[in-house]
Amino acid sequence: MSVRFVDEGDLRVASGSGGDGCVSFRREKYIPRGGPDGGNGGRGGHIVLRADPHVQTLLDFLGRPVHKAQKGAAGSGKNCTGRNGSDLTLNLPIGTAVLDATDGSLVVDLTEAEQTVVVARGGRGGRGNLSYVTSTYQAPREFTPGEPGEERSFRLELKLIADVGLLGLPNAGKSTFLSRVSRAHPKIADYPFTTLKPQLGIAELDPSRRIVVADIPGLIEGASQGVGLGVSFLKHLQRTRVLVHLLDPYLRDLDEIVEDHRIIRHEIEAHSPVLASRHCVTVLNKSDLLAPEQAENLRESLQKRLGEPVTLISGVSGKGLDRLMEQIWSALQQQIDTP
Repeated sequence: MSVRFVDEGDLRVASGSGGDGCVSFRREKYIPRGGPDGGNGGRGGHIVLRADPHVQTLLDFLGRPVHKAQKGAAGSGKNCTGRNGSDLTLNLPIGTAVLDATDGSLVVDLTEAEQTVVVARGGRGGRGNLSYVTSTYQAPREFTPGEPGEERSFRLELKLIADVGLLGLPNAGKSTFLSRVSRAHPKIADYPFTTLKPQLGIAELDPSRRIVVADIPGLIEGASQGVGLGVSFLKHLQRTRVLVHLLDPYLRDLDEIVEDHRIIRHEIEAHSPVLASRHCVTVLNKSDLLAPEQAENLRESLQKRLGEPVTLISGVSGKGLDRLMEQIWSALQQQIDTP
């Protein structure tokens, strides 16, 4: 049974209120002159967000009205301080951006495993009457109630963390490519939009070199205005450092392939100029469906028309994949070295 992929959600939290301070006086046998002994209240519980590598979706935050931490206990006699309320820790997927629901400002970006942040602090406990004792004021009856907790609302946006993002029209062969270079098992079929949610795979060039690759549903013209499936998942490419644009030459002439290239680049630019500025490797896929000489001639012609290098591969047969992955690795290292 597959887990439903949810990459956006709302979160409402309420930290615990502090416990009230206590008004109490000692009443013990053989102690004729007792005195105030009211303890302080306990602190309310904090709301803590934690990046959990075992959580992959925001599904748990659908339909939950508010997440509340425990209240602090009231103080009591014999100078007993109330118990602190238990903190409430909410586990979120790595890559979750937490935005303030009021103004949209970024509260925290959970990009590292086990990263934690307190987003709502519990109220402080109130003071008991013992804390008011002075040299001239020996029997105070004052106390303070506990402070209320914080209530906050957030918008959650999950953005997958990957080194490389795959681009292309539906059926460009992105899922096949991902399955060949990693151990991921995306759905593969000969009809469009077989990928309905983002997929991650880890390509291992050797034991010391690994590349995290993200595949999103195929884009179509008008995607930046909400047409098709891919636009809602484009945010998952925002953390990538290199893009790989796969083109499908099967039953398409040079002009059609150039137009396919233009459509994708235009949609990326319309969605995010920052994303469009990332280094992009252009790949002519499905070379196994063409004669070797025809495929190479098409690659050279396409390279001249686009004015950028084009790599020839076959996701099905594996031809050219090793060379492409080395090219991607070099591009990633250049991005790391660039100040």
